[in-house]
Amino acid sequence: MSTGTGRVRVGAPVSVGVVGLYLFLVIIIVYATNRASFTSNPIVPEFLIGVMFLFLARNLSTYYVLDDRALYARRIFGSRTIPLDQVRMLEFANLRDLGPVSFFGGWGWRGRMWSPLIHTFDAIHTVSAGILVTAGDVPLFVSPKRPEEFAVELSRRVRSYNPTVGLSSFSPDRSLG
Repeated sequence: MSTGTGRVRVGAPVSVGVVGLYLFLVIIIVYATNRASFTSNPIVPEFLIGVMFLFLARNLSTYYVLDDRALYARRIFGSRTIPLDQVRMLEFANLRDLGPVSFFGGWGWRGRMWSPLIHTFDAIHTVSAGILVTAGDVPLFVSPKRPEEFAVELSRRVRSYNPTVGLSSFSPDRSLG
């Protein structure tokens, strides 16, 4: 990752477990369809397989762009942009630390999740460890490759707008109020 004033583009790590799970689900659908006629409409298994591959493509297409004005979290059919001048807090976080977030929240189309600790937040991620960016009305959780390097660069750029924003670890005792 280059530091400076240019654009930084960082991919998200690929979870072998997540890719394996999607492929396993596709295999189960194909196997069940070929072994038994559990549906009278042959388009249903094809639709389910298409949905699995669409969600896998969304997961694999996740990346982040950082420039002098904003953080862009991108993926197929769903992105979010956070202007750096709106960032109030940067924290290393883990989805497990945020509390009992829904299993379906990570699989949901929008990535909107709820935590009893921080309430509503968006997540454009591929793994559970990453950075919680508090900005605007809804915080954003991202999981770039090499999160430490990305967080340092993000923090450096945010401090050019707000010198009081530092980088810390998520504390379950804090509340956004």
